[in-house]
Amino acid sequence: MSGLRTVEEHLADVLAAAEPLESERVPLAAAHGRTLREPVRAAVDIPVFDNSAMDGFAVRFEDVAVAPATLRVVADLPAGTDADPTLGPGEAARIMTGSAVPTAADAIVPFEDTAGGLADSLGAISVQRAPHAVGAHIRRAGEDARAGDEVLPAGELLGPLQAAAAAAAGVADVVVARRPRVAVISTGSELVEPGSPLRRGQIPESNSILLAALATEAGAEVVRRASVPDEGGALDALLAEVTAPGSPGAADVVIFSGGVSAGAYEVVKTTLAETMAFSKVAMQPGKPQGFGRLGAGTLLFGLPGNPVSAAVSFEVFVRPALLRLQGRRALDRPVVALQAGAGWRTPPGRRQYLPVTIDRSDPATWRAIPATSGGSHLAGGLGRAEAYAVVPAEVDAVAAGDVVDVMLIS
Repeated sequence: MSGLRTVEEHLADVLAAAEPLESERVPLAAAHGRTLREPVRAAVDIPVFDNSAMDGFAVRFEDVAVAPATLRVVADLPAGTDADPTLGPGEAARIMTGSAVPTAADAIVPFEDTAGGLADSLGAISVQRAPHAVGAHIRRAGEDARAGDEVLPAGELLGPLQAAAAAAAGVADVVVARRPRVAVISTGSELVEPGSPLRRGQIPESNSILLAALATEAGAEVVRRASVPDEGGALDALLAEVTAPGSPGAADVVIFSGGVSAGAYEVVKTTLAETMAFSKVAMQPGKPQGFGRLGAGTLLFGLPGNPVSAAVSFEVFVRPALLRLQGRRALDRPVVALQAGAGWRTPPGRRQYLPVTIDRSDPATWRAIPATSGGSHLAGGLGRAEAYAVVPAEVDAVAAGDVVDVMLIS
C-alpha cells in the first residue's frame, strides 16, 4: 500500500536506537526476571562429588555381581556426612540418596533389591538382585558441569530454572542488565480512572494499566503511570519531569498511547513534532506509529489509543526494544503454526495481528479462534486473548482450516 512503511522498517529504526543499558552485579536470590550480561560459569562441579542416586547400600561390585549375596553393613551414611568408610570384601555401607559414595565402593544396591529393605538394613543384608554394572546408581562428580564451564550464556533471562542452575553451580551473584525505567502516559480528555463516575463522553482509562503491565513483564521498572488531557501543556510538563537529566528515576523509555493519529486533537503529534517521527505502518491494528529519541537517549514511543492497537504495537515494537536495552539474546515471541478454527477477514495490503484464543480440546490439533470481531477498540475481547494470529499482507482472507502463524503471548 503506497506511503506505508513495513513493520520491519519501523522496527529496524527502533532497535537501532535501543542501546543496551549498563550492567550491575546483584545477589542471585534477587536476580529473578533479570537478563544476564555476563555468562554464568560453574564455581563447583555439578554434582560436587560422587553421590548415591538411591537409598540403599554402597557396595563393591565384585561382592554382588552374582546374587543372592550376603554382606555385612559396617557404616551408615546419611546425606551431609563427610565419612569415607573403608569397605573390605563382603562389606557394605548403608547410604541415603545424595550421600557421598565411599571411595572403596563402585555400585549402589537399592533397598528394594535386598531381602529386608530398610527394615533390615543394619547388620547382615541379603542382596537379591545384582546391580547391572560397575557404577550402578552412582551420580558422578562433574557429569553435568565442571568448575569453570559455562552454565548460562550472556543474554539469558534468569527464570526459576536458570537461577536454580546457577545456585547448583555454587554461584552467589550474577552480572545483569539494569532494568529499563519506563514511564507510561495515556492521552485523552475523555479518560478517567477506572471506578470513577462517568459523565457523558468519558471512558475508563485502561491503556496505561495495560502498557505498564506489559512493560513490567518485559523486565522493565515502571517509574510513572499517568494520564493527560488533549489540551494545554500538561504533556510537555510531565515529559520534562519524567526525563529530567540527572534524576535517579529518569525514564529510559516513555510510552504514549493516543494522540498520534490524524485527528484535530493529537496532543503527542503536535507537542513532539520536532522530536518524534510519525509514520503509517502496513499493519492492522497499529497503523499510526510515533518514535523518537531525546538527546539524553530516552526512547519515545507513540502508540495508537485504541486498546488492541496499543497492545499489538507494544508487542511488535516496544517489547523488542526493552529486551534489546537489557541485552537479551532472543527478542521475538515464540511463533507456532496452527489451524484457524474459524474464518475471518484480513485488511488489504497490511499485515494483520488478530487476538486469538487457542482451542486445546484436541491435543493433537490446537486451533486458533478469534478472540474479538477484529475491532481495535474491543478491550473486553482482548482480555480473552492468548496469542496473536499474524497474517501476511498478501493474504486476502483466512478460512477455517487454514494454517496461520500464531505469536504466543501467555
